[in-house]
Amino acid sequence: MKKITVFIGSPGKQATYKAVQEFVTNLKSQMELDFEYVFLSDYNLGSCKGCKLCFNKGEEYCPLKDDRDLLLEKINNSDGIIFATPNYAFNVTAIMKNFLDRLSFVLHRPRFFNKAFMAIVVQGIHGGTAIVKYLENIGENFGFQVAKGCCLTSLEPRTALEQKKITQELSKASVRFRKELMRTTLPIPSFFKLMMFRMSRKSINVILNENYRDYCYFKEKGWFESDYYYDVSLGFIKKLAGRFFDFLGNFIGKQKRRT
Repeated sequence: MKKITVFIGSPGKQATYKAVQEFVTNLKSQMELDFEYVFLSDYNLGSCKGCKLCFNKGEEYCPLKDDRDLLLEKINNSDGIIFATPNYAFNVTAIMKNFLDRLSFVLHRPRFFNKAFMAIVVQGIHGGTAIVKYLENIGENFGFQVAKGCCLTSLEPRTALEQKKITQELSKASVRFRKELMRTTLPIPSFFKLMMFRMSRKSINVILNENYRDYCYFKEKGWFESDYYYDVSLGFIKKLAGRFFDFLGNFIGKQKRRT
């Protein structure tokens, strides 16, 4: 049985929660699942102090003693993750943004490569599509296998036509999420993702050393020698491209080290 955890950035059980419930109902009709709803407002998350200790030394050195690790463990124990939020001032809610800030070290040291991800955004009028893209970008850089999310327009009172459209969108989204959830092999990276990995790993190798957690993490994972974050068969052209990206990363790293 697959375990799905839904992180909800809404402070109340209104439109966003109802949309997620409908999504869950659709998904459960397709397969047997274990679901958990996590309302971020129920957890204690401090505000990032910008000390960079999580980047430089490791997340365990963070001076904030809150529920971050409890929420991180929920992700670790899940097969699929959903970030759901209403549109607040053309962005995620404050509690969702704070949650992402507290996990920002994962952007430096990605790890969720075998987990499915989707973003669900509920808006009143417009602006939510950009929020979906933002959350998908976060998901990809965390390492998740990202399914295309959905933006739902929900004004109150809701008309029957509006509800029909929402139902259709959630039904399609559940099919996309299920596809990623049931994936048996990890995807071959795009040229852009390959470039980001190869250039960043070369820069880390050149600029940093064993006094930095990022360097140690990449070394422990074998990423300084691997083709990508995970075992994957690259074609001839992507192998050549990877070597070129290594060259660029090495060059940029040495230039930065001189400054």
